[in-house]
Amino acid sequence: MAATAASNPSQLLPLELVDKCIGSRIHIVMKNDKEIVGLYLRLLPLLINSDMVLEDVTEFEITPEGRRITKLDQILLNGNNITMLIPGGEGPEV
Repeated sequence: MAATAASNPSQLLPLELVDKCIGSRIHIVMKNDKEIVGLYLRLLPLLINSDMVLEDVTEFEITPEGRRITKLDQILLNGNNITMLIPGGEGPEV
């Protein structure tokens, strides 16, 4: 019997995988040297990009002075600036 996409996560389409991550922690790598870890609440599909809402967020940013870590209650991410999504990721090594 052949495996279906529903039973094999490696065969899910990208947005299907993102939808399955709702309510769990997600690690996001941005285009601008920022990495964000938070509880993924929902996807806001717009015309071209898909914005994401996260809460209990930790933002990691590389600056000339070193790494800056910022804690935020909630954030809206512009989908155009997202490079990579890592479901269950805990962020960069501290």
